[in-house]
Amino acid sequence: MLESLAFPGHTGEPRWPPVPREAIAGPQQKDSQIVTATQAPSRIVIATRESRLALWQAEHVKARLQTLYPACKVELLGMTTRGDQILDRPLAKIGGKGLFVKELESALFDRSADIAVHSMKDVPMVLPPGFALIATAAREVPLDAFVSNKYATLDDLPPGAVVGTSSLRREAQIHAQYPYLAVASLRGNLDTRLRKLDSGDYDAIILAAAGLTRLGLAARIRATLPAEASLPAAGQGALGIEALAERPDLAAWLAPLNDPITEACVRAERALSRALAGSCEVPLGAYAQAQGQTLRLRGFVAMPDGSRIVRAEQHGALAEPEALGRALADELRAQGAEEILAALPGA
Repeated sequence: MLESLAFPGHTGEPRWPPVPREAIAGPQQKDSQIVTATQAPSRIVIATRESRLALWQAEHVKARLQTLYPACKVELLGMTTRGDQILDRPLAKIGGKGLFVKELESALFDRSADIAVHSMKDVPMVLPPGFALIATAAREVPLDAFVSNKYATLDDLPPGAVVGTSSLRREAQIHAQYPYLAVASLRGNLDTRLRKLDSGDYDAIILAAAGLTRLGLAARIRATLPAEASLPAAGQGALGIEALAERPDLAAWLAPLNDPITEACVRAERALSRALAGSCEVPLGAYAQAQGQTLRLRGFVAMPDGSRIVRAEQHGALAEPEALGRALADELRAQGAEEILAALPGA
């Protein structure tokens, strides 16, 4: 279970602003539509991890802000997190994905930075009191990617072939469908993981397609795994922007970067994950898709070895994503999710 950050002077659970119904129904706001309801900012500092992908994401947000506010000075504050430093152990055993955001949140708290840019799949399901997600950018392809120098698909791998992944979610799904394959832990940033594959440590690796695409490495993808074969993680492919909850000025300035459809999907996915697992690292997938004014949400919970998996899906109102996430969590519990979660190591 992730340890919650305690920041003095900040109390109460942060609220993600509700999805405006008119924003969902109407056309999306363009970057050229500069916010006029508040004075334009003169300077914004973005806290970011220093991996190549994280810097790409921060630069992407920086460029959009500079388009919105040409007179604004936008700066990056690069930081190394504990998640980047500890590479010799599986992420689930050292505290989970929250290790990628704690240092960035500390920079927000002490006002070294104004906002932090995250891959939403790395953001814990419960934020520390006093923090809020103020914008969710339009989503890149949220699916997993099969990467190999020898084989075209998972189906082509021979018995005993080694597949690298850092995700319990991916590991469980591989074990369930391909019990004859070996799954080995794969840590490090995206370039490090590709280097380990190229050096022959693995026969194939599974990565998020979004990261490869954003860094111009889509040619490394041998196959994109459909959601039916590898259900994504909550928030996968989406960029989130975090700030102190007491900064409504930042929320107003960043509002044009928010994509209402992506936000609704991510909120439903995170609500499902939060209802079942809180901040724990468990083999859990959650994937929402908008269909008009309706959300389709799929989810699963599994044992890491794939020996037991419960799956379900539901449809709900696009304007009420959290309610849909909680409803699907209840259905998964009815199918036995609680027993799986109770049996997981560290439960």
